[in-house]
Amino acid sequence: MAATPPVAVLGAGSWGTALAALIARHGHPTVLWGRDSAMIVALNERHENPRYLPGITLPDTLHATSDMAVAMRDAGLVLVVVPSHAFAETLRAMAPYHRAGTGVAWATKGFEPGSGRFLHEVAIEVLGADVPLAVVTGPSFAKEVAAGLPTALTVHGSEPVFAQHVADALHGPAFRAYTGEDMLGAELGGAMKNVLAVATGVADGMQLGLNARAGLITRGLNEMLRLNAAIGGKAETLMGLAGLGDLVLTCTGDLSRNRRLGLALGRGQSLQDAVREIGQVVESVQTADEVMRQAERHGVELPISSAVRAVLHGEMTPADGLRQLLAREQKPEYPEGLFG
Repeated sequence: MAATPPVAVLGAGSWGTALAALIARHGHPTVLWGRDSAMIVALNERHENPRYLPGITLPDTLHATSDMAVAMRDAGLVLVVVPSHAFAETLRAMAPYHRAGTGVAWATKGFEPGSGRFLHEVAIEVLGADVPLAVVTGPSFAKEVAAGLPTALTVHGSEPVFAQHVADALHGPAFRAYTGEDMLGAELGGAMKNVLAVATGVADGMQLGLNARAGLITRGLNEMLRLNAAIGGKAETLMGLAGLGDLVLTCTGDLSRNRRLGLALGRGQSLQDAVREIGQVVESVQTADEVMRQAERHGVELPISSAVRAVLHGEMTPADGLRQLLAREQKPEYPEGLFG
């Protein structure tokens, strides 16, 4: 019987490490690639990621490397798990070692900084139109996945067979993986929820109460649905794990870096100090610009997302942003149906 081709997970941060550990625990040969050689040594010798997942023991079968050629050798599936600003660079680094026909998935949430392009557009440009692609997204904190706590995600792919292949690698006793074919909607939900989590974090940091938080989540979902309709995504994608599920988790769970950024801003901390204190990439800082770039391109009004961008750019204080939202004219909740 032929050996199962290994899975190459590119990105040894908290989420990449957690997913690599999950896949390895499910019995798949798994190689985790990262740039930090000291971390790679700790992963292989101590079976721990001391920076991102301290105290969580990783499976002995998980092998880590800082050599891209080693990570990609004989890979039957590639899973990219790096911040959005490093996505294109990582694809270009792995492309010389990528075997024809091998599908590429990613658990990166965001847009390409500067262009606002969706990540599947970047992947097609770098790898070509014939490579099967998929996005892994949904409500998930790396620490809980690494600890083996129950989680449900969804995999949306360009080809149903490949999406199922990715889901099969992830699916296990404590991890449910669903599938879909709406990469556009899934990517939008995964990116936009980070921006909205800043808004709810700000409100909680200002101690505005649970009513305000619930209102921001609900109206934030409305903003996601309206932009999703404009770009051609499916509404049901955002009413599921890729949208509503991820939005609720990120807006309410204090493991969210984006929520913690909002909390700090709401308490009067500066953006620079807040990001420094969090100590990891906070996707919303760049994603807010790209969300609004998409909104302007499609003529969609996003008052909450717009206020978040203004606060992140220092153009207004969190209190000013709140006043701006409350001063908006009274109107029907859905003047033009679900997407009004």
